[in-house]
Amino acid sequence: MFLDSTLFNWIILPLLIYFARITDVTLGTMRIISLSRGLRNVAPLFGFFEIIIWLLAIRQIFNHLDNVACYIAYAAGFATGIYTGMYIEHKLAMGLRIIRIITRYDSSNLIRILREDGYGLTVIDGEGGQGQVKILFTLVKRRDLPKVLGYVQENNPNAFYTVEDVRSARQGIFPSNTIQNSFWTNFLQYEKKAK
Repeated sequence: MFLDSTLFNWIILPLLIYFARITDVTLGTMRIISLSRGLRNVAPLFGFFEIIIWLLAIRQIFNHLDNVACYIAYAAGFATGIYTGMYIEHKLAMGLRIIRIITRYDSSNLIRILREDGYGLTVIDGEGGQGQVKILFTLVKRRDLPKVLGYVQENNPNAFYTVEDVRSARQGIFPSNTIQNSFWTNFLQYEKKAK
């Protein structure tokens, strides 16, 4: 009986606390990221499960205040949960990005490629510090960002570009495989209207 109690208190219980903490902090990280991206429907769900799991974990800490292994498991789970939440968010690549591309050189090939690939593109003539420029604006899914920047690097390697988060978008041209045409459309309330 003593062996079972020792095994539970010093190994099993700390492992349970560790994994509970990973889960609740991961959900907390996803909740914060969802809020920063304006995903109002999903953030409360993350918060609900985050707090339930946290309450279960903290209850075990208070029930075993003399167990240092539980403290270490709690802290280690917190650190691992932050990393896990960021990793999952990176893999999900939620959200949209706006890319501004400013080029002094012929951008007709880049414009053609982006439009053929289904990206909505706004092109403006402008004047920069060194003369005439073309300013290109396009909205892309975050997971498509490397592909589009690859197009820029391949066709206009000296172009200046900026990338910014977009909280919401409406009435535009989106490639047919974007998030707006998936299950997440209704769940995350992205709006897309017919052209």
